[in-house]
Amino acid sequence: MAEAPPTEYFIQGITKSGRKFRPSDWSERLAGVMSGFGPGARKGPNAYMQYSVYVRPTIIGDLKVVILDSRLRDIEPMAFDFVMNFAKDNDLVVTEACELPAHHGTQQQIAAEKA
Repeated sequence: MAEAPPTEYFIQGITKSGRKFRPSDWSERLAGVMSGFGPGARKGPNAYMQYSVYVRPTIIGDLKVVILDSRLRDIEPMAFDFVMNFAKDNDLVVTEACELPAHHGTQQQIAAEKA
């Protein structure tokens, strides 16, 4: 039986009341703090130069978003809770989703279009 894909949480840079969250670089700051967690994570003074695969900033439309991978909970529960509590404390919108497996129809269609 195939393992279920991990859950991802999309922490959006907008409050539940509809206001844009500030400061404007909040997603990069949060992901930077978490850069030391995950496989291949760097340690030391230059760790901030690379984001963790489990906590990564992105932009969707015109909205800053941090994508939190549920696998972080397995390796460091306190780090996972820190990120989720950040979202809760700042009243940010959090959406739960799952990563689509590589064999999913949409992924196959994209691969076929590239060929």
